[in-house]
Amino acid sequence: MANSDCIVIQGSNMAECHPVAYQWVTEAKLRGARVIHVDPRFTRTSAVADRHIPIRAGSDVILLGALINHVLTTETYFRDYVQAYTNATMLVSDDFQDTEDLGGVFSGYDPETGQYDLTSWAYKSRAAGEEKVGEPGPEEHGAEQAAVAEGQAYGSGGPPLDHALIERDPTMTDPRCVLQVLRRHYARYTPALVTEVCGIGREDFDYLARSIVENSGRERTTMFAYAVGWTQHSLGAQFIRTSAILQLLMGNVGRPGGGIMALRGHASIQGASDIPTLFNLLPGYLPMPVAGKHESLGQYLEAVSSKRQKGFWTKADTYMVSLLKAWWGDAAQPDNDFCYDYLPRLNGNHNTYQSVMDMIAGTVKGYFLLGQNPAVGSAHGRMQRFGMANLDWLVVRDINLIESATWWKDGPEIASGEMETDKIATEVFFLPAANHAEKDGTFTQTQRMLQWHFKAVEPPGDARSDLWFYYVLGQKIRERLAGSTDPVDRPLLDLTWDYPQDEHGEPDADAILREVNGTYLTGEKAGQALPGFVELKADGSTASGCWIYSGVYAGEVNRSKNKVPDAEQSWVAPDWGWAWPMNRRILYNRASADPQGRPWSERKAYVWWDEEQGTWVGHDVPDFPVTTDPAYRPADTATGPDALAGDDPFIMQADGKGWLFAPKGMIDGPMPTHYEPQESPVDNALYPQQRNPSRLVYPRKDNLTAPSAGDPGVDVYPYVATTYRLTEHHTAGAMSRWLPYLSELQPEFFCEVSPELAAERGLENGGWATLISPRSAIEARVLVTERMTPLVVGGRTVHQIGMPYHWGVGGTGAVVQGDSANDLLGVTLDPNVSIQESKVSSVDIQPGRRPHGADLLRLVQDYQSRSGITVMTGNDRLEDAEERGEAR
Repeated sequence: MANSDCIVIQGSNMAECHPVAYQWVTEAKLRGARVIHVDPRFTRTSAVADRHIPIRAGSDVILLGALINHVLTTETYFRDYVQAYTNATMLVSDDFQDTEDLGGVFSGYDPETGQYDLTSWAYKSRAAGEEKVGEPGPEEHGAEQAAVAEGQAYGSGGPPLDHALIERDPTMTDPRCVLQVLRRHYARYTPALVTEVCGIGREDFDYLARSIVENSGRERTTMFAYAVGWTQHSLGAQFIRTSAILQLLMGNVGRPGGGIMALRGHASIQGASDIPTLFNLLPGYLPMPVAGKHESLGQYLEAVSSKRQKGFWTKADTYMVSLLKAWWGDAAQPDNDFCYDYLPRLNGNHNTYQSVMDMIAGTVKGYFLLGQNPAVGSAHGRMQRFGMANLDWLVVRDINLIESATWWKDGPEIASGEMETDKIATEVFFLPAANHAEKDGTFTQTQRMLQWHFKAVEPPGDARSDLWFYYVLGQKIRERLAGSTDPVDRPLLDLTWDYPQDEHGEPDADAILREVNGTYLTGEKAGQALPGFVELKADGSTASGCWIYSGVYAGEVNRSKNKVPDAEQSWVAPDWGWAWPMNRRILYNRASADPQGRPWSERKAYVWWDEEQGTWVGHDVPDFPVTTDPAYRPADTATGPDALAGDDPFIMQADGKGWLFAPKGMIDGPMPTHYEPQESPVDNALYPQQRNPSRLVYPRKDNLTAPSAGDPGVDVYPYVATTYRLTEHHTAGAMSRWLPYLSELQPEFFCEVSPELAAERGLENGGWATLISPRSAIEARVLVTERMTPLVVGGRTVHQIGMPYHWGVGGTGAVVQGDSANDLLGVTLDPNVSIQESKVSSVDIQPGRRPHGADLLRLVQDYQSRSGITVMTGNDRLEDAEERGEAR
């Protein structure tokens, strides 16, 4: 990032929410980089950027799509890069129809299920008689989308293709080639549409477009940085995809100062994805097996990755078998599929919100909460609390008695009379936890970098680390099961579950990291740490707890502890921490050189082909088979890494190319298209289809949706609300609202409104306001500020209200309390990743404090009644084109 020439921060308030990482933006700016902040609010990031561009929350695809259209129509994209390194030249099936052809949906849509049959999105195969590349193959049509909707995820190699024999047009002029399909798709995304839909003026758009074009290409690179401002939408994954398309067009992927920086948050959010707390992934982004589909290891591996495609994801069998060996050791043998049957199977989409609904339904009986405070920090706080009230047991581990541990005695529903403490049957266990300074281990951050943190002090009293908790819990369960002959107990009894402990009983985190790295199990190197994932085998001779982390303990050295000062090493800083995979600091860095292996420019030289040595060299670990000549062209029969041509830099992709068009993988469209959020006072200016037709909806009486433009009652909730974080408080507040000096800096929950909205609603700066949604009503102090910019959208003024979400009601010992912004939110999810839409919703705002008790419920119900909403409001997947056409 420090080497960027232009940085666009969109979907993030980076200076405030990621202040440590922001130092690299500052360094880039000191070197001459231009910094642009696109955000609904003027924030601390805006204040230090070269320009702030206000945008209507949820309209990002229009802005990014217009930038794509701009670089294509002006021919200012990086043609040589695009032609060589992306799938721009590949031909798409003749059966594919775009949203432009079908009124806002792609070909293959089933309105009954809300799912796509992806067959028509396939590439054309260049081998007569073979299946189209990208088809579901032997599975029934639509099975792929259905599987993902049920919770199945792709691995880190992305969706598999049957083979890589694809029809291409090197001139990129064929009407069915990806580049021309892309041109047609974004032709209507114009600067005028940006003004109409996003509220962004032409001058700001031209400045942004000019900045990106002038700072991309051979000599310069632009970077995008985003966070939950992009992800937390019902179209969030497609926001990021649109940025990826633009960055590929501009040649900004795999090069220093380029790429898309996913700001992963404090502590180890990245690590929690790598070695996951996610229900549908195994360590290293291996998909979780699915019941009824992946009953054997062979079935699983065939579904995960075709051995007939290109790249390193064909080696998924080595990653998986080594994981099974790490978990079950000697019990995992070839004749029992390496204990593959011990793995649980997915039988549905068990995302966190579905789990809460299952608690209410009585099918989830127990709940562990570690490092989370859903009573405050998750969307639809009321639903969260009702879910926990229907459990048999709840275990909360935290450093303070947070609201998720005390809702049963002092939560909002106790005050409203909806819950009575003595009638709640949930048995709540609170176990004190050690904080980050009280334990050893690694954090993995945005740069995929593992960094070791050393214990500073012993935890107080009975507080223990999460590592200790899980280890001891496992020991006690195994003790209870000792001697059992029931096969259902074998997965627990056969686990490799023996780690060194210190005098306090704390497991040795260093030893566990070594196990994660992996070891040789047989041969002359038996017992030695693996040097990297390329050494993993599928025959049971290696073990590794997470293949992407293999190498962090190479040479029996914990390389996450590396802390060589920058003045004593190269500018890439390979000896500060350790980045997965293989300590590689930029992924796909083969793209930093041209097809002949020469740097695109000396200024941006990173890795290159050394003809004399016959190897790739450079400033970083080359992300490419190091002896593959740029001129190498594989035979049609080649597979795996051997099938990568010398100019196929995207080595984990099934075809070796960066995808401008996704023939598989994105289940709500092969190209991003604009839809309005679940709740929006603005009509979709492009199509009769108002919302993402594949979004996950939950029509329930406790999850009502506000009317949108074109629906009766839309004026009852006329304003757009968005949530955000502050520097002074940390997420749901457990680490900050209990601290007097941080609480003093931000003592009360507040909402930000523009002077114009304050005048319209009679709001006073420092006074109180009540905000009402179809789910709840909360109160907040009013901050009247010009940082909130009213936007003219479609000829009318749209007001946006900003709210931090750190406060909660309840929690023993908190210095400050306040209503939770997340109580206002409903549950509608992105279909690709099941994340909630919490960055845009519809509310009303009125001066004064909210009522309490039964009066609060009556206020919410009065709004529901006046708006005329039902459980199906906003939840029809496919809009009636004729009705919406009349409304527009």
